[in-house]
Amino acid sequence: MTLSAWISAHYEEKGPVAWLAFFLELIAALTLFFLMALTCADVFGRYFLGNAVDGATELTEMGIAILVFAELPVVTWRGGHVVVDILDKALGNRVIKALGLVSAFLMSTSLYFLAVRIYELAERSIRREEVTEYLQMPVGYIVEYIAIMSWVTAGAMITYGVYRLLFVSRD
Repeated sequence: MTLSAWISAHYEEKGPVAWLAFFLELIAALTLFFLMALTCADVFGRYFLGNAVDGATELTEMGIAILVFAELPVVTWRGGHVVVDILDKALGNRVIKALGLVSAFLMSTSLYFLAVRIYELAERSIRREEVTEYLQMPVGYIVEYIAIMSWVTAGAMITYGVYRLLFVSRD
């Protein structure tokens, strides 16, 4: 089975969105595997060799940031966020869709402006050459990645999220 056929069989998204979802989930999976291997090496070194992995905390923090922000767009365009639907039966379908559109707009614009501010902080961090405490790794690039993925999430929310809300039927 080719990779293209596998993606078509396992992803509900179509076209380039399926490939983007696959790529982002691949990044998340590889990061999660790296975090697992790092934790195992750190625990093994700490208890059996008397020496932990230097900078394991910093690497874990960066790995979690990469993992979370790689999955955020995928979760967003699949509608995987927590939704409270207490009033759905009392309100009509049109009102629910209108409220969904308003919330999608508010979330995407909030993420967009948040990403603008995060990107400004990343630029400042790169300009000042800020690094992590132990490993001396540049911090600005991870912060820049967070901003970019926030923009991707904002785009996913306003495009595919709104498409799903308007054109995909609910069960």
